[in-house]
Amino acid sequence: MEKKNLNTTYNPKDFEKRLYEHWLEKDYFTAKVNPDKKPYTIVMPPPNITGKLHMGHALDLTLQDMLIRFKRMQGFETLWLPGEDHASIATEVRVENELLKEGIIKKEIGREAFLEKVYEWSEEYRGKIRDQIKKLGSSCDFTREAFTMDDNLSRAVREVFVKLYNDGLIYRGDRITNWCPKCQTALSDAEIEYVETQGNFWHFRYPLTDGTGYLVIATTRPETMLGDTAVAVHPDDERFQHLVGKTLTLPLMNRIIPIVADDYVDKEFGTGCVKITPAHDPNDFHVGARHHLEAIKVLDDRGVVNELGGKYQGMDRYEARKAIVKDMEELGLLDKIQPHVHNVNTHDRCGTVIEPIMSKQWYVEMKPLAGPAIESVKSRKTNFVPERFEKTYFHWLENIQDWCISRQLWWGHRIPVWYCDDCHEINVSNDAPSSCKKCGSTNLREEEDVLDTWFSSALWPFSTLGWPNETEDLKYFYPTSTLVTGYDIIPFWVMRMMFSGLYNMKEIPFDTVFIHGIVRDSQGRKMSKSLGNGVDPLLTIDEYGADALRFMLITGNAPGSDIRFYPERVEAARNFANKLWNASRFVLMNLDDTLLETYKESENYSLADRWILSKMNHLIEEVTENFEKFELGIALAKVYDFIWNELCDWYIELVKPVFYNGTDEEKGVSYRVIREVLIKSLKLLHPTMPFITEEIYSFLNDEETIMKAPWPEAEKTFMDPAIEDTMGGIIEAIKSIRNLRAEMNVPNKRKTMLNILPNSGKEEAFKNSRDYLIKLAYAEDITLLETAPAEEGSVTLVTSTAKIYIPLLDLVDREKELERLEKEKQKLQSEIERVSKKLNNEKFLANAKEDVVQEERAKGEKYQSMLDAVLERIGALR
Repeated sequence: MEKKNLNTTYNPKDFEKRLYEHWLEKDYFTAKVNPDKKPYTIVMPPPNITGKLHMGHALDLTLQDMLIRFKRMQGFETLWLPGEDHASIATEVRVENELLKEGIIKKEIGREAFLEKVYEWSEEYRGKIRDQIKKLGSSCDFTREAFTMDDNLSRAVREVFVKLYNDGLIYRGDRITNWCPKCQTALSDAEIEYVETQGNFWHFRYPLTDGTGYLVIATTRPETMLGDTAVAVHPDDERFQHLVGKTLTLPLMNRIIPIVADDYVDKEFGTGCVKITPAHDPNDFHVGARHHLEAIKVLDDRGVVNELGGKYQGMDRYEARKAIVKDMEELGLLDKIQPHVHNVNTHDRCGTVIEPIMSKQWYVEMKPLAGPAIESVKSRKTNFVPERFEKTYFHWLENIQDWCISRQLWWGHRIPVWYCDDCHEINVSNDAPSSCKKCGSTNLREEEDVLDTWFSSALWPFSTLGWPNETEDLKYFYPTSTLVTGYDIIPFWVMRMMFSGLYNMKEIPFDTVFIHGIVRDSQGRKMSKSLGNGVDPLLTIDEYGADALRFMLITGNAPGSDIRFYPERVEAARNFANKLWNASRFVLMNLDDTLLETYKESENYSLADRWILSKMNHLIEEVTENFEKFELGIALAKVYDFIWNELCDWYIELVKPVFYNGTDEEKGVSYRVIREVLIKSLKLLHPTMPFITEEIYSFLNDEETIMKAPWPEAEKTFMDPAIEDTMGGIIEAIKSIRNLRAEMNVPNKRKTMLNILPNSGKEEAFKNSRDYLIKLAYAEDITLLETAPAEEGSVTLVTSTAKIYIPLLDLVDREKELERLEKEKQKLQSEIERVSKKLNNEKFLANAKEDVVQEERAKGEKYQSMLDAVLERIGALR
């Protein structure tokens, strides 16, 4: 092997970009259909094309890359398929706002021109996202990169829509829909965010038509009373049973409405009387259907009162609310106003309060699809890590409502439906029909609405592999292996991919759902633009390198748990990389190819050699198990501790005497051991820190790349707990001696005699460790004792394996130490006297708080203990 070495200083900018370009050039990330290998597939949760990646994306990508790199080294044919999502609502709003800055109004330029602008945007931002993914070191297969608006994915969307429609699982109907007045579109339940809000219950009196009294109803939305068509009471509520079937006169509208009995009413809540507004409340809609009530829609799509709202027509919903409350008060029909904290439904994209309104939309009937998705997880065909997130999954699927899939937008997959203007037949087809299937008319009008973004995302695991075509990729890589995603999109995406995969492919889409948390700031707050606490991963990479950022994101990471971002931890990660770099430079500087080759089969291992080999093989076994269990944070912590402590701080120091003064055989064996340990350490670290491990590995090994090197396997023959225990005892002794010297401020150049009395059975260990102790414990010489000596004039250290006696005068200059101790004695006596005066002062004791008095007493005891120790040292020296 040619003698070569790393740069003097660690600087990730020297090699991260170069290495990534080399990996791409060599097609290391490109997966191949290989019947001789078992596939391992991850489909990347596609980032939205609405902007830059954030720290949450960096965590998500790092976790996926770690699994892919681990499995690649284990010999799997790994496919990590990247892509982007068109993000229908978010992108349309973003582009619309950008155009407004230029004075361009969406509706004025028309659909086609607007979509051209959005496609331009998507191309630009897809490129930006791709560059960011690369900068993080992600080893995904860009030859298979997908976009939810690609032609083949669009075809898959149409295919699924037609299939669901033909199977009777898609229908169009008038139902209560979550409506965003700002975005002017329908939303699914999963796009709703609940915001706790301080509001009111307005208690209104509704007069009985016959003039015999009134009923009091309570509402949080007075403006919807304009569309009331009944008041409901519970059938078992004795207070109102005699009124069922009678009528009320709806105030302000003077409409006669019935009193109906329905189990929906909670007789213990509020007044026991509930206003029923079928066109503006999902529960009221069902009550209305049961009692054949009229549905009167009084708010338009902008949240403004329409012509059915009487004199309030043209008022915004909140403006109408104020006017209605004022008018009810003037009529003497406002019973009371009760403050009420409640959850308000808002659009998770724009924050606008949702208005439930009745509208004609396209729906997917969910109950038949939810059943198999529930069963697949219950039967363990698909497992959640951690398992506790199954509860979220089951909660959504077991309580699922039909999915509203139509959106009143331009950007997205247009619903493949054409209406015949002559016979009004609905034509559903993969491609635009030339004529109506019923009457043959060519007077067809295409559906204006597009599909919910999640409709196409639900097909991601198989549409990206070529479905509906029977491609080789689809046969080989589906079902995929692991889905890595945050807990926040279980209802949006995970459950939808599950039922879509089972419905279309008759197989689960993935066998494991690996859930991670979100990245919070150092105070535990969610990162957001409003708080200004977001951290740009690219800036962090520019300053510290991608490896350091990846390391920080995985440190302490536990499946399903949130993590906090600390800049100082990124710096600590870089320091670790620097330590590894310098240790590797030392190894490379000392390796001798001739001796490595000459003694490549020698088994004359030193105690330190056998110790590090045992520790390393135990590490390989544990880390491999941690990876298989998705305990990536634990795995990294173990690798970090091994490299920093066992390898760098101890083994390298333990073998330096061999490197400098050993025989050729001793050197050859230790060179081989340290090279092997370093290489295997790099392999274990590679999934987390791919760049530095590749760069160092290229200097240590003639192999092409570390990422295709085999994952280390534990060798049982080298795993020796007794050796680890023996060496652990020696290290403990060295640490104890070093700590004592540090406490006594003994410079390293001052050598001492060590008189060691080993515990029974430990004699051979200390005998074989003489060189280690002399070098690392700064010893002049070592004497192994058979019996305990007189301890006068010595400092005694007791460890778990020995008693160590060090002549005191070897540690200190007698006269200087006595002088120092006398000063320390006077200082402590002065402090004791001060505390004593305070505690003997009756005024202080009477006025001071008990905890302050106790604190002073504790100080006195501490100072006395310190003085006793100083006096003991003075006595020993004299």
